[in-house]
Amino acid sequence: MGKTKILDATQISQKLNRMAYEVYEKNYNEKELCLVGIDGNGYKVAERIEEILKKIAPLKIKLFKIKIDKENPWSHAPVCSFNEKDYAGKSVVLIDDVLNSGKTVMYAVKLFLDKPIKRLSVLALVDRSHTRYPIKADFVGLSLSTTLQEHIEADFSKKGKETVFLT
Repeated sequence: MGKTKILDATQISQKLNRMAYEVYEKNYNEKELCLVGIDGNGYKVAERIEEILKKIAPLKIKLFKIKIDKENPWSHAPVCSFNEKDYAGKSVVLIDDVLNSGKTVMYAVKLFLDKPIKRLSVLALVDRSHTRYPIKADFVGLSLSTTLQEHIEADFSKKGKETVFLT
């Protein structure tokens, strides 16, 4: 089975721009916004959203990272580049590249459940709609119906040449 390109760099850029405007629209009255990227491509998406928001919004943007074992998230505690005082009382946007089963996002959300945040939103570049957990993305670049055997692969290794493939 080969790879089928579903998003090229231009399309990804357009979707990231649209989602950044949606994030700003939902948080226009905030003074500060926390973006939390899931390590790997999720963090790369978060960096791109941060760049766009800094150009379009007068908000103070804080960018953080969560490192989670995506295969076995229960085996190790997530490693965070932030602490509670960084996001207390603020709106938080949790960001990943692809929302598959929802397992990774669910374990990331768990970090904020008993914390004093103002609002938690989820942003995903691609949503496969195969969630096993009650997770949905508030901001979605592309919703894609796939079979359970198919896989979505995002490649953010070269800026300006990003792609998303269906394999």
